[in-house]
Amino acid sequence: MTDLSRESVEKAASRIRSHIHRTPVFTCQALNDIVGSELFFKCENFQKVGAFKARGALNAVLSMSDGISEVVTHSSGNHGAALAWAAGLRGMNCHVVVPKDASKFKRAAMVRYGANLVDCGSDLASRETKLAEFLERSHARFIPPYDDPYIIAGQGTATLELMEKVSDLDQIWVPVGGGGLASGAILASDGRVEIVGAEPELADDAYQSMKTGKRESPRDPITIADGLRSSLGDQTFEILHRACTTIALVAEAEIVGAMRMVWEHMKIVIEPSSAVTLAAILRYPDLVKKKVGIVLSGGNVSYASAN
Repeated sequence: MTDLSRESVEKAASRIRSHIHRTPVFTCQALNDIVGSELFFKCENFQKVGAFKARGALNAVLSMSDGISEVVTHSSGNHGAALAWAAGLRGMNCHVVVPKDASKFKRAAMVRYGANLVDCGSDLASRETKLAEFLERSHARFIPPYDDPYIIAGQGTATLELMEKVSDLDQIWVPVGGGGLASGAILASDGRVEIVGAEPELADDAYQSMKTGKRESPRDPITIADGLRSSLGDQTFEILHRACTTIALVAEAEIVGAMRMVWEHMKIVIEPSSAVTLAAILRYPDLVKKKVGIVLSGGNVSYASAN
């Protein structure tokens, strides 16, 4: 499966449909008035495991041949929980290489879904080194967190559902970390809707990569948006670059402010990674069109980290 297209996303949607939630699309008049546009929020915070990651992980696991008993990945939280959940549906063991400083809430969630945690350092190099060491002594199948065709196609099903629910959208804004959600959105939209990415200033490799035209190395990611601390992969970079994707950067205080706006006006809980989209829309009003879809990527945040 190397040639990805909207058809790949449609096949993924058919494959995973019976196991995932078709998450709701909410509107909020107060936020519409503040922004001056119609905003339609695709609420993946209500998805299985609390994040869109369930889509890609399940598509990857259900696409695997019989006889595979173990899978492994690296993750700061949501993908690890999603893979553990998906692997459990097929009776597989799941191992997750996870930073020691990852959210305690997300670490607990991964364990709750059945993952065996393998600690590593906070940067991507440490994750990859520890993963390589694990694979040397294991027969587990590696499932990448984002740079994989089945993951990308699965993530695209969120955008596919949003477009089916709300017709004639001018734009869809998505958060960008490793780029799986954004790449899937580009495939699902198939040129019918503009896809705009939002990224923290403190983890801006996608912005820099779109600017230079080559995949840039990440800096040490310290953003509060822990789900966006990963960097683009070869496949996700290529899809975003080919689509000439606009990436809008936001500051940490703007992320927190947007998260609280969603909590206060919409009465739903989202995590910081989800809030980068609204933060970017508020920061760059000239980029925002009239009828806008927004993917709220997840809601895995603890009460302690919110205060």
